[in-house]
Amino acid sequence: MRFPLHRFLSALLCLPFIYAGSAAAQDYPNRPIRLIIPWSPGGGTDTTFRMWTSELAENLGQQVVVDNRAGAGSIIGLDIVAKAQPDGYTLGASNIAFGANPFLRSKMPFDTEKDFMPVSLTAFVPMVLTVHPSVPAKSLKELLALAKSKPGGVNYGSAGVGSAGHLITELLIDVTGAKMVHVPYKGGGPANIGGISGEVNMVPVTIPSGIGYIRNGRLRALAISTLRRDPTLPEVPTIAESAGMPGFQVSEWHGVVVPAGTPDAVIRRLHDEIVKVLALPAVKERLQKAGAQPVGSTPQEMAAYLKNELSRWERVIKAVGIRLD
Repeated sequence: MRFPLHRFLSALLCLPFIYAGSAAAQDYPNRPIRLIIPWSPGGGTDTTFRMWTSELAENLGQQVVVDNRAGAGSIIGLDIVAKAQPDGYTLGASNIAFGANPFLRSKMPFDTEKDFMPVSLTAFVPMVLTVHPSVPAKSLKELLALAKSKPGGVNYGSAGVGSAGHLITELLIDVTGAKMVHVPYKGGGPANIGGISGEVNMVPVTIPSGIGYIRNGRLRALAISTLRRDPTLPEVPTIAESAGMPGFQVSEWHGVVVPAGTPDAVIRRLHDEIVKVLALPAVKERLQKAGAQPVGSTPQEMAAYLKNELSRWERVIKAVGIRLD
């Protein structure tokens, strides 16, 4: 059977690009890498990623530049990643909003499932529901009772629409029937400031970004979002036990994504070095002391996790009725 001439010519034309891509992957990285964090400085996602980027830079032999691009519940920053050259020099920090945004908005500037490729999950991070010390509620049960007695009289801040704090609180409101007013900020850092200043009554914080404020008394911790208490805050009960809701659990998660089309060899290199860094005793201790649990997954494991997140938040958001447009 003869091989069609037009296919042969097409194959010849593709060879330079194949070799160029292979050479680029072998030479990777040969210049600084940009890690886009689609949230503001000082928030949980930003804080946790910065705990290991210097070690990643050392392993890769190139500078890793953290670039905060906050806005639209992480969409602005992730849109930059989606449209970047797929060469491994632009990475994106993803979190819980990654799986929720497609169902919060009727129009997205990118396709969440098609425009990114997973590299690795990096951490799971519990959320803590906190209140300003002036709020009379000393427990989550008391806060919910206060919110029910004064519909619209209790407000809460979050890192933005679609953030972990927003989703957890709206799910809690839906389950309990409490009424609270959402005040979205442009990232976890500003939301935390809103909480410690008393601008909002309640603010869900990640342990890494909020533990200092909890320990110095500027925020009062009411409940943690995981099924088990966290060893960094053992005195703080879970939402499940403090509000009498068995099985209630929502965790923030962090991971690294790259633009679709990034060469497999580049993804493998990034994955290998990220996993090595997260396994370093000093990095693990740093993350765990801050209340984050390092992960280090394969790209395939992260892809499966993202698929489950998209399915989960599609169900929750439709049930709760959250919509941004």
